[in-house]
Amino acid sequence: MSGEAAVDRDRIQRWSAARRVLLIRLDNLGDVLMTTPAIAAVRESLPEAHLTLLAAPAMKALAPHLPQVDEIVGFHAPWMKAGAAALDALDALDAGGTSGLDPGVISRGGHERRLLARLTVEGYDAAIIFTVCTQSVFPAATLCRLAGIPNVLGHARERAYGLLSDEIADRDVVAEGMRHEVRRQLDLVAAAGFRTQDERLRFRVLEHDRVAVRRGLQAAGLRPNQSFVLLHPGASAPSRRYPADRLGESARLLRQALTAEASLSGRPAPAIVLCAGPGEEPLVREALDALGGEALLPPPPAKLGELAALVEASSLLIANNSGPVHLAAAVGTPVVDLYALTNPQHMPWQIPSRVLFRDVPCRFCQKSVCPEAHHTCLRGVSPREVADAAITLMPRRTCEPALAEPALGAAA
Repeated sequence: MSGEAAVDRDRIQRWSAARRVLLIRLDNLGDVLMTTPAIAAVRESLPEAHLTLLAAPAMKALAPHLPQVDEIVGFHAPWMKAGAAALDALDALDAGGTSGLDPGVISRGGHERRLLARLTVEGYDAAIIFTVCTQSVFPAATLCRLAGIPNVLGHARERAYGLLSDEIADRDVVAEGMRHEVRRQLDLVAAAGFRTQDERLRFRVLEHDRVAVRRGLQAAGLRPNQSFVLLHPGASAPSRRYPADRLGESARLLRQALTAEASLSGRPAPAIVLCAGPGEEPLVREALDALGGEALLPPPPAKLGELAALVEASSLLIANNSGPVHLAAAVGTPVVDLYALTNPQHMPWQIPSRVLFRDVPCRFCQKSVCPEAHHTCLRGVSPREVADAAITLMPRRTCEPALAEPALGAAA
């Protein structure tokens, strides 16, 4: 047996004995969703193990929807952009003496010390650190070492030595043809012997969320036998937002085509439904103005589960490359993905999709704001192209009404 084969066998034997496993994924919703096939592989390979997901605090909303994990622990990681901003805000509150929180918790380093104490007491015997190729594994690996976790798996570009028991060379670079983010994480856990036959994204939609969405759609004017196209103009980074007025114009062109088709078939034309996240209401108004006002505006989803149920109920999602696109992949809804070329590895995973962009010399900039100010990778896509892409996907699901049984009066 070769030395490499012996190392692989030893690693798989050690990891098969793990019973308390910490899964670390500290970035945004889409990143966590793209990690769910790898998480499922761990769960299916270690059915008796206790799995804890360490994630940004906002990701605790995933708890009812990810039965593959036993608990989600929220953590503002200071080595992540959002985590650092949240901790800076807590520091500012602490300095002003207005937070009302225990100073030992929110003082600089207090958040990290509290987590370290918890991880140490809970006695994890293994940890898997999920990162994109532009992130360093070392801060999380150091946390795991301080917590006394003996088996730690992660991608490393530099030698990790004692920080990782199982160091997988990170050869990914942000470039054309790089591995999809889902494949990267599946390959990582496969190094420990964890595999799944179902590589789709995971998200369990709850029936009470479906009922709430059906009621909201009905109140907004959707008929019981009418399907709909969902438009979501938001994204956390401005560089990933297609102009909202152009998105509205795309919907206007799509509505014209669908209305003409419906007049021939005798079926009601699918409705256009607009939805966005908190603080993105101006984008909805801008899209609605360009659309000519003929769209449905159900109440904004009160929680993540309702957003997933809304995406699931739609015949098609038209959105920027953001969390809703990955929710669509998890619930099986086709997507027209307006894909800013900031990163190449986050395209829709295993669903019918059309990915629209304009190639530009500054592609793969990894910036939240377009550094060239022209935003051509998205602005170069015409509303007609968006509408045409939507039409090519619509026949797959237009026959499915959104307000199907069970009836709206069903219990949650």
